[in-house]
Amino acid sequence: MTTMTDTASAVREFKMPDVGEGLTEAEILKWYVAPGDTVTDGQVVCEVETAKAAVELPIPFDGTVRELRFAEGTTVDVGQVIITVGPAGGAAPAPEAAPAPAAPEEEPEAPKGRQPVLVGYGVSESSTKRRARKPVPAQGEEPSAGTYYAAAVQGEMNGHAPAPAPPAPAAPAPQAAAPTGARPLAKPPVRKLAKDLGVDLATITPTGPDGIITREDVHAAVAAPAPAPAAAPAAPAPAAAPVAAGDARETRIPVKGVRKATAQAMVGSAFTAPHVTEFVTVDVTRTMKLVEELKQDRAFEGLRVNPLLLISKALLLAIRRNPDVNAAWDEANQEIVQKHYVNLGIAAATPRGLIVPNIKDAHAKTLPELAASLGELVTTAREGKTSPGAMQGGTVTITNIGVFGIDTGTPILNPGESAILAVGAIKLQPWVHKGKVKPRQVTTLALSFDHRLVDGELGSKVLGDVAAILEQPKRLMTWA
Repeated sequence: MTTMTDTASAVREFKMPDVGEGLTEAEILKWYVAPGDTVTDGQVVCEVETAKAAVELPIPFDGTVRELRFAEGTTVDVGQVIITVGPAGGAAPAPEAAPAPAAPEEEPEAPKGRQPVLVGYGVSESSTKRRARKPVPAQGEEPSAGTYYAAAVQGEMNGHAPAPAPPAPAAPAPQAAAPTGARPLAKPPVRKLAKDLGVDLATITPTGPDGIITREDVHAAVAAPAPAPAAAPAAPAPAAAPVAAGDARETRIPVKGVRKATAQAMVGSAFTAPHVTEFVTVDVTRTMKLVEELKQDRAFEGLRVNPLLLISKALLLAIRRNPDVNAAWDEANQEIVQKHYVNLGIAAATPRGLIVPNIKDAHAKTLPELAASLGELVTTAREGKTSPGAMQGGTVTITNIGVFGIDTGTPILNPGESAILAVGAIKLQPWVHKGKVKPRQVTTLALSFDHRLVDGELGSKVLGDVAAILEQPKRLMTWA
C-alpha cells in the first residue's frame, strides 16, 4: 500500500496505513520525532494502536520532518496524512504553522500488583500503567523506543529523565527546541536493542559513521559501570493531573482500541449466534498426576507443562472424534463451512483488554510441540507483542477462568467460531471414588456452542469426550 505522496513543493506525505486487515482507524499513541528532525527510510516515527494490536510505523523515505498533523491520543482514519517530510536539510517550519490540537485527557492508571496475564498461565508481576498522553513533544525531546503494547512497558515509555549535562560552553537556553538537544542517531533495530536492555541512547557516545549509534555501542554501555545519579533539579517536574478528584463520584474512560473491538465483537456474537452452554464436573486427579510426571520427562525439558496443555490436547482429540463441531456459519451464502484444521484459541487477559491469539494447525502437533506453542503464545502475550495475524483465523477457543478462582461460567463465542470451552478452578473436593468418599482433584467444564452449527447431541458428545479424557488421560493414546 502506498502511503506517500509527492507534492509540487517537494514535501512528501505519510498516510495512516491499514496496519491490520481491513481496519479503518488507529490511535496515535506516541510520536518518536518532532518537526525539524531528520528521518531516514525505515525509521520508526510513531506508535499506533488499532482494534487488534499496537504497532510501530516506519517511514518509507528520507528527509526532514515538517509537520505532525495529529497529537498523541488522536484517532485517525486510514488514509489520512499524519506527517509531512521535506527535503533533507530543509528548514523546520515556523511554530505557528503547525496546528496545536488540545491534548486529550490522561488515561486512568491501572493499580499495580499481581495481575493475571494469560488465562491458563497464572499471574505475572508487571507494570500495567497506561502512559499519560501528552501533546507532540518539543524538538530535542528524546522519546523512548516503542513496543507493541504501551501498557505493558509503561516504565520505558514515560519519557527519559534528562541526562546529566556535560560541561558545554553554551548556557542552558529557556527554549525547548535547542539545537543541542538533537535526537541521538540510531537505526530502528539498534533503538529496539537499547530499549530491551534498558539503555538510554542519549547517554551513549556513538562510534558509527556520521555519529550513528551502533549495536556495539549499546552493548558497551551495558557492560560499563553505571554513573552515579545526578542530584534532582530544583524545579519539580510537572505531575500528571488525576482524571478525577478523590471525592468524585464517577470516572469516565474512553472506550477505544482492543476493548472497543472486543465489546463490539461480543455484542455481535451474543446477538447473532444462538448460544447454548452445557456443564460437566469431572475428577481430574489422574490428569494432575500425569502433569507432574511429564514435568520430569526429558521430552519436555525446557517446556511449559501444566493442566492447560492436557486440556488442550483433550479438546483437540474430542474434535477429531466429532469433526462436525469444527465449523463456521456463512450468513451471506447460507452455508456451513466445515474446517479440516484446528486453530486453537487461548483467551488472554492483558492490560489492553481481552485478546484471543490462536495456535495455527494445533491438530497436527505432538504433545511436546503443543507445549512449545503454548509457551511461545504466553511469552509473546506477556511481552505485549501478539500480532494481529496471531489473533485471526481461530476455529475453537479455550478460556481458563479457573486461574481467577472461578468454578464455572457461560463463555461467549469468539466471532466466527463454533465453540468455546471454559475451564474452572481445579480444587480438592470430596468425591466418590471406588465406592468411598475421598478427596479428589475436581473441576467443572463449560462448553458454549453455536446452536445453528452444533445441536445438543453433538455438543454433549464433545464435552463428554473432553471430560472422559481428563478423567482417564490414557485415552489420549487409546482414542488417538
